[in-house]
Amino acid sequence: MGLFSNLLGLFLRRRGGGVQAALLEAVVGMLTNRQSGGLSGLVNQFGAQGLGPIAESWVGTGKNLPITAVQIQHGLGNQAIGQLSQRIGIAPEQLASQLTTLLPRVVDRLTPQGHVPPAEHLETKGLELLKGLFK
Repeated sequence: MGLFSNLLGLFLRRRGGGVQAALLEAVVGMLTNRQSGGLSGLVNQFGAQGLGPIAESWVGTGKNLPITAVQIQHGLGNQAIGQLSQRIGIAPEQLASQLTTLLPRVVDRLTPQGHVPPAEHLETKGLELLKGLFK
């Protein structure tokens, strides 16, 4: 887990935590995880599952295309959904449903210029977002 994910987790726990906080922390951890390819890896993974235009719309500067819970499960894979749902403590279907709004929003905010930043810059962008939470 990177610096941004750690700081986000600390911030969210101090604000009351809960399922939404755990979910946001998990999403940010996934998007900043260099070992799994981070955000770039996620976009590629969705592309390999035929969901590339949807994920690319979240990165682009235009309107974000919607995604269904079934598509989220297909894009992330059942194993990842299962692990996340166990970690957060909610059913896989509920997790996928919540990710339909959270994942596009977080990806969109981490890519304001319309492209995936290099991995070393992603945590910096995340820290900028975190500073905005304190205002």
